[in-house]
Amino acid sequence: MATQKAMGKGQLVDRLSAQVGSHSLAVNILKKRGDLKADGKTLTEHGKKRNAMTAEQRAKDRASKKTGLPPGSFIYNASANRTKKK
Repeated sequence: MATQKAMGKGQLVDRLSAQVGSHSLAVNILKKRGDLKADGKTLTEHGKKRNAMTAEQRAKDRASKKTGLPPGSFIYNASANRTKKK
């Protein structure tokens, strides 16, 4: 699901809302991941860290965790919000 909305820092909830098409679904996903507290409005420490990242930084971080390679090993595709190895 590609979207160009909310690509910057401080837009974690807005970005996911745009991707999944529903604010309430995005909030539930972020609660399940541990990024939002039970009230659905307050970010956890992990959520604050993710919220401080751009979409590109989050995508590279996901790829890094999945492969064990450093984030600098990936090229970001903004239109797909995905990375690939350099």
